[in-house]
Amino acid sequence: MMTSCTSLLSRLPAVRGKLMENAPMKDQTWFGVGGPAEVLFKPEDADDLAVFLKGCPTDVPLTILGAASNTLIRDGGIEGVVIKLGPAFAKITQEGNSLIAGAAAMDMNVARAAQKAGLSGLAFLCGIPGTLGGALRMNAGAHGGEMKEIVRSVTALDRLGNRHTLTNAQMGFAYRKSAAPSGMIFLEAALEGRPADPAAIEARMKDIQAARAASQPIREKTGGSTFANPEGAKAWELIDKAGCRGLTIGGAMMSERHCNFLINTGEATAADLEALGEEVRRRVLETSGIDLRWEIRRIGRPLEETTRKG
Repeated sequence: MMTSCTSLLSRLPAVRGKLMENAPMKDQTWFGVGGPAEVLFKPEDADDLAVFLKGCPTDVPLTILGAASNTLIRDGGIEGVVIKLGPAFAKITQEGNSLIAGAAAMDMNVARAAQKAGLSGLAFLCGIPGTLGGALRMNAGAHGGEMKEIVRSVTALDRLGNRHTLTNAQMGFAYRKSAAPSGMIFLEAALEGRPADPAAIEARMKDIQAARAASQPIREKTGGSTFANPEGAKAWELIDKAGCRGLTIGGAMMSERHCNFLINTGEATAADLEALGEEVRRRVLETSGIDLRWEIRRIGRPLEETTRKG
């Protein structure tokens, strides 16, 4: 059972940023679904976040939320504190052939900054929705590039507010995941590029964006790729062969354009979307013997569980 918002707020340290109780979250996600955060914290800056972490009781659940472009928040909401990083964490500066980018910087903005600086190798980020923090956590990749190829180091805070610098090796990047401790909150990353003609980089970015617009339902309420590609196979092909293209449950649908994309057609609940994803996994397992792994991050509690325990 969720603790009352008042009692939770009374246990939290004083901060310079904003603490909001029972904060609506669905409008902050690309799917447009989900229940409220028990408490939403928007830190003023990294020092404010560190103070909060040092003073926050360790039994209070913490959830880090970026642009929520690949996140499904369940209908019962999120227990504890949701931390959402703001503009102070979205700065991008150049140091030689590197960019120092904040974790809240949109991937597209990082790609644009690299293009203006004449640094190649980061253009693929323009094809990845969301923030740099999420891209780091899942070793995001597209169009021939991925994070593990460009990250030099990552600055982060642990659950107790202590600052750490993680090397590329310490991040433990693997296909669509990293080995960084789940409690680490990324602050910024040093990203390595290579000198190149800005015009050539811009042309590459336009090609990536055109390919994305042609193959993905980018104007729908979606969360990007739903399932990671299994080794030696493509998730969308397995989904298609299992007869799941266009499959629906309630207001949720597997995209006709790209069947590895879940879509909220307008009135879907988080339960509809998750149930459809699980049905797709069941059918793919039945037809191919392959157990698809969710790429979309699913957080929070189902509505029925909240009601039952409340």
